[in-house]
Amino acid sequence: MAIRKTDQSVGKIKALAEGVAKSETAPPEIRRARAVIVESALIVLAIAFGLLAILVKMTPYLQIDFQITRFLQASNVSLFRPVMIAVSWVGTFPQMLIPIVIITLLLYGSGLHWEALMSVVAAVGVPAINMMVKVAIHRPRPTTDLVNVFSHPSTYSFPSGHVMFFLGYFGFIWFLVFSLLKNSSKRTVLLVVLGLPLVLVGPSRVYLGAHWPSDIVGAYLLGVLVLVGIVRFYRWGKTRFFVHQPVAAAPAEA
Repeated sequence: MAIRKTDQSVGKIKALAEGVAKSETAPPEIRRARAVIVESALIVLAIAFGLLAILVKMTPYLQIDFQITRFLQASNVSLFRPVMIAVSWVGTFPQMLIPIVIITLLLYGSGLHWEALMSVVAAVGVPAINMMVKVAIHRPRPTTDLVNVFSHPSTYSFPSGHVMFFLGYFGFIWFLVFSLLKNSSKRTVLLVVLGLPLVLVGPSRVYLGAHWPSDIVGAYLLGVLVLVGIVRFYRWGKTRFFVHQPVAAAPAEA
């Protein structure tokens, strides 16, 4: 008798939860429209990146590259230079390993085992993709006869590795904070702290003369596509691996 009452209670709770979910779920036509919008946006980004890659492969730099670089490097805003140097420093090897190791240990130690593994996948996969594209395009870096160059990286220029790393890796960590944490002031602070470098890293690479602006644009375009791929793989694997992890576990796929 007790088991029957328990089953009835569970059934009522399940029915109530399903009713709430249905009331909050958009109609099928709206869901399809949203999916089409997102998929169309990704296609546009892919086409834009492809066209830009072809363009930069044909010319060492664009006139607008030169103009934007000179404008940024002429800035006299207080603290602009140290901020640009600091942001780029974080994304340079080997110091880039510091946040990767710390974040991975924090995620795993917090019981987010699948998230920790995926953060490592992002940290390794994004630079690998960037390097393959760099070799395929083999665009030269800005030179000292055109702009001020603060450092001389030995790799090719297009697309920016710093921007892709920040967007692919820290963008994924931003997604985890956004999707997993409850609404709170701490969550908001984390989102700002993680999001601000994603915006600043692009200008920092141009200011330091390490990249042309078109390298930055290409990195943001490709970086978004890679980030979407990482998030989709993360969500796909969420219901297949580490289903019984201590925190933020997902139900096993039926």
